[in-house]
Amino acid sequence: MELKNEYIDERTGITYTKQGDYYFPNLTIQKDTNFTIGRYGKAHLRHIKQYNKPLYTDLLLDGRLNKYLHSIDEKCNSLLESIITKLAKQENVTEELKANHQLEWVARMNNIKNRAEEIVYNEYVYN
Repeated sequence: MELKNEYIDERTGITYTKQGDYYFPNLTIQKDTNFTIGRYGKAHLRHIKQYNKPLYTDLLLDGRLNKYLHSIDEKCNSLLESIITKLAKQENVTEELKANHQLEWVARMNNIKNRAEEIVYNEYVYN
């Protein structure tokens, strides 16, 4: 009796293909690769791979990982921009300072950016 090269399991609806003497299920993961992942999304990916394997596995198997990392990246960039704007206004780092004292403006803006990035990493990336 010759076995079929493909068959469909009536209960599950999964199609199987014969490879040698064995039947293997034709399973694929839906990939949502239309999203770009930036710096914060990549950092969050490293974090969940190391410290939150269940979340990583769940997102990967459901095909939602790329979209999830993209949304984290967007939130982080938006929050970073907002924090930098607020801190610059609070600390009176203005365009006038930039025009008159460029090196001081650069130093102060770098300080603000570093503090804002630390907040973003603690709130979204490593949380």
